[in-house]
Amino acid sequence: MSTLLQIKTSVFSDHGNSTKLANDFVARWQKRHPDGRVVVRDLGANPPPHLTAERVQAFFTPPEQRTPEQQAHSAASEELIDELKSADVVVLGLPLYNFGVPSTLKAYFDHLARAGITFRYTASGPEGLLANRKVYIFAARGGFYQGTPADTQTPFVTTFLNFIGLKDLEYIYAEGLNVGEEQKRAALAAASEKIVKLAA
Repeated sequence: MSTLLQIKTSVFSDHGNSTKLANDFVARWQKRHPDGRVVVRDLGANPPPHLTAERVQAFFTPPEQRTPEQQAHSAASEELIDELKSADVVVLGLPLYNFGVPSTLKAYFDHLARAGITFRYTASGPEGLLANRKVYIFAARGGFYQGTPADTQTPFVTTFLNFIGLKDLEYIYAEGLNVGEEQKRAALAAASEKIVKLAA
């Protein structure tokens, strides 16, 4: 049985454009995988905590030496990692907020980056420890940023996911959504057309 992990990052949850596009893909995936399982991680509704000195210290403390509080911090991180490890397909909704990713996604990434668990340093450089699997990224933007220096999202998300071992990435962009209704309809229609092809 295949498992799809959907990560929602929009503060508007299912009303966000990135989530709507991702939901469309997931619905089509479910039709093609009726026995498949969908796991939803909504970072907007249930944001992971941002890193603190105490949380970082808990990650670096050997398990047998952790306090109960440190054990809880580490367990919360490992729950997110195990959830990702169990997925065969990952779907990420990615709105653009003030030229960057939602802060909840950054916090989520911070909990995934665990030395010795999701990556390790070697003499030839860092090595991702997660088994590679397909990741679909639905990027919704109010303006036009793809391929410009202002698109900080794509290189950041790509670099991070590659760092932990996820290298099979497929970006689907919907841009200019705040330019006007005609542009919004055209951008969403183009993205939907790509979704139909990808889901097939």
